[in-house]
Amino acid sequence: MSKYTDIGVEKHGHVGLIEIRKPPLNFFDVSLINQIADALEEFDNDVEIRASVLAAQGKAFCAGADFSDPKRKEQEEQAEKDPAANLPINHLYVQAVRIFRNKKPIVAAVHGAAIGGGLGLAVSADFRVTCPEARFAANFTKLGFHPGFGLTATLPDLVGKNNAELIFYTSRRVTGEDATKMGLANICVPQDEVRSEAMKLASEIAECSPLGLISTRATMRAGLADRVLAATNHELVEQNKLRATEDFKEGVKATAERRVANFKGR
Repeated sequence: MSKYTDIGVEKHGHVGLIEIRKPPLNFFDVSLINQIADALEEFDNDVEIRASVLAAQGKAFCAGADFSDPKRKEQEEQAEKDPAANLPINHLYVQAVRIFRNKKPIVAAVHGAAIGGGLGLAVSADFRVTCPEARFAANFTKLGFHPGFGLTATLPDLVGKNNAELIFYTSRRVTGEDATKMGLANICVPQDEVRSEAMKLASEIAECSPLGLISTRATMRAGLADRVLAATNHELVEQNKLRATEDFKEGVKATAERRVANFKGR
């Protein structure tokens, strides 16, 4: 029996496939991010695997954090009591940084929505294959919140500082086509071809020297995981402050009720 409960892990020649299996929206929690990080570490230790694909079942690629996660609620309660407190070591950002420390190229197959932390997960990959129906959004400010998952460090690298600011400040949803134009995605194909195109790209990468790939990627991503760690440490402090506000509660409620939030600035 597989040790993974929320993902499927397969090998296709020199390509590893990780499939998120929490449909339809694939909300993430600490456990899911930990499992993805574990699977990537397994691929790192498998000499046969040279590249991987991160895909998902269901309607969305990943629609963000699961606000019903008991561990998350426990951390939120702690944050409200002491915004400056260090959260438990199993906080999902600790697991997220592990993803950035993996050694081999990742292609994300973004066939649907990548929202909030789900966008952060998609951006953790080296490349993104998407489709016109996909939506990319950092909707934190519409929640009365601060961006997380290292996006304040990673998103500007892809789309430039000003485009990142535009995405953060508006919380707008960017289509797959627009995401490709601004560099947030690399390839845009029909929705039913997203995964096969991602596998094709990963297979092309896997034709190259495994030692050359690891060496070159280490050079190109030098310092990235440490920058993400620094970013998530800061993001978490800001999120802890905002999580205790009336605006955050209103933002979450308004989002659930599919209406415009009535923020008060407190």
